[in-house]
Amino acid sequence: MNKCAIILAAGQGKRIKSNLPKVLHKVCGKEMVNHVIDTMRAADINDVNVIIGKGAELVKERTTEKKVSYSLQAEQLGTGHAVKCAKDFLNGKSGIVVIFTGDAPLIKNETVANLVDTHIKESNKATLLTSIIENPTGYGRIIRKDNSVEKIVEHKDCNEHEIKVNEINAGMYCFDIKSLVNALDKLSNDNAQGEYYLTDVIGILKSEGEKVGAMVTEFEETIGVNSRSELAVAEKILRDRINKKHMDNGVTIIDPASTYIGIDVEIGQDTIIYPNNVIEGDTLIGEDCILYPNSRIENGKIGNSVSIQSSVIVDSSVGNETTVGPFAYIRPESTIGNNVKIGDFVEIKKASIGNDTKVSHLTYIGDAEVGTGCNFGCGTVVVNYDGKKKYKTIVGNNAFIGCNTNLVSPVEVEDNAYIAAGSTITKKVPNGSLAIARAKQTNIEGWVSRKGQK
Repeated sequence: MNKCAIILAAGQGKRIKSNLPKVLHKVCGKEMVNHVIDTMRAADINDVNVIIGKGAELVKERTTEKKVSYSLQAEQLGTGHAVKCAKDFLNGKSGIVVIFTGDAPLIKNETVANLVDTHIKESNKATLLTSIIENPTGYGRIIRKDNSVEKIVEHKDCNEHEIKVNEINAGMYCFDIKSLVNALDKLSNDNAQGEYYLTDVIGILKSEGEKVGAMVTEFEETIGVNSRSELAVAEKILRDRINKKHMDNGVTIIDPASTYIGIDVEIGQDTIIYPNNVIEGDTLIGEDCILYPNSRIENGKIGNSVSIQSSVIVDSSVGNETTVGPFAYIRPESTIGNNVKIGDFVEIKKASIGNDTKVSHLTYIGDAEVGTGCNFGCGTVVVNYDGKKKYKTIVGNNAFIGCNTNLVSPVEVEDNAYIAAGSTITKKVPNGSLAIARAKQTNIEGWVSRKGQK
């Protein structure tokens, strides 16, 4: 059976008090609407249409990699109106469509798949996602008859029996496409708000004798985000889920409450994560690693048996059995090899560092290729920028760079070369050579007393 999805993402979200469209606020490092899109795809629903309105171009920009289609809701006239704006998307389609909101990022792909399966199994024309909660005050009640849905009643309209019902509407649905399109044509905005409500579709289908069902899921999954405080609640729930998943997979997290891991991060077995680490984006961490406190890794590829201390790694890769930090900064487009030492206060930028090389402390390497088995002394600087343009430095295998060396790019240091401490290198250093580029020391005796210095 053909399946597609509509995601409602047209509102600005006044209560969240932001110039950014509400659905673009992030939970665990990813925009809420992108969480929902990814959930649809994980539930094997690939044809996804996003209803856009406020901040439409920005929502398009932030979702463009998801390969979705868009429908424009120029005026926000209710959820029913939003779906009516997607009629071109639905036109000519048969099968089923699920409708979810772009501000509810906690829904699980298993729940979406189960909703579809329930809809098909029960031969429903519409299937609602619902929750049972202890205090349903303020929510629309699901009124059932013979286990099928009879109607949805808003809290203010409940009678004495309906007010006691604790099954509520989650605002997420699965519809037969043709039945939905037919009902949308009959929607009315004859109400106090002058809006078209998607919930009215249920009444229309019931009046035509169609079967409407419901599937219960945990309330936590259906939480929508309308304010900064609710954003924090969603963040905590999803972060707890993510951390539990990794711990179930064999990762030790010393203090889950102070560990922040993004939704797309992968971590290998027997890795240990200490408190106050932030791991984001498309990051892959191997097995048997140790992340000591206070590091940030974003879009990093970390090998096996790597040790990282109080450092930042962004858009870069680190090989096996390498140590990083403390207080190192590995900037984008850097590749660090196996068994490398990147020590304290070292910065690597758009550079490759070969296997078994040591960059122990107080060093900057930018726009460079460094071979295997090299040693960089304290205070080495690759001088890669002349004020207008960046240039490249190449260091061969087994080179020894003495302390306080300046490598003025573009320059090459060939294999097995040595550079004396304090040198400023501007020309190629040949294979096996010793380069000394500093003024000869001169001692002027008696200078201090003649100048009256103590």
